[in-house]
Amino acid sequence: MDEARGELRTIQDVADELGITSRTLRFYEAKGLIEPRRVGAIRVYGRRELGRMQLILRGKRLGFSIKEIKEFLDLYDADPQHLEQLRRLAEAAERRREALEHQQAAIAQTIAELRQIEAEAMERLGPAAHPPRAGDLAAAS
Repeated sequence: MDEARGELRTIQDVADELGITSRTLRFYEAKGLIEPRRVGAIRVYGRRELGRMQLILRGKRLGFSIKEIKEFLDLYDADPQHLEQLRRLAEAAERRREALEHQQAAIAQTIAELRQIEAEAMERLGPAAHPPRAGDLAAAS
C-alpha cells in the first residue's frame, strides 16, 4: 500500500527497511532533510520521506556532504522538471569523481613506495631474517 491509501510507517519500520538506526532518521530530521509527519508524539513516514532517505543515504555513500545533499533535495522540490537538480548533480558528481581519482593515484603511489621500502629492508636483513608469511606456511603444508 502507498501513503495515499493510508500506509504510513513508523520510525522503526523505516529504520529496519533502510538498515539504519532510528537515531539516524532523527539526525536527518534535525538537519532539515526529511520532515516526517506526527501522529501525536509518533513520527510517521510516507513514501516521500522514504524516497528522500534513500537519496540521502546514496549521497552519503558517494561522499557528498549533508549541505550538498540538502541542496539537491531542495532543488528537486523547487524544480518540477528537475533540470537544475540534474545539472548540479552532474557537476557535483564530476568533482567528487575527480577527487576520488586523485586519491586513488596518491594511494597507488604510496603503496608502491611502501613495497619498495619493504623490499629494500628485507633485502638488507638477508634470507635468515625473513619471517614466514601466512601464505608461505599454507603452501608448505
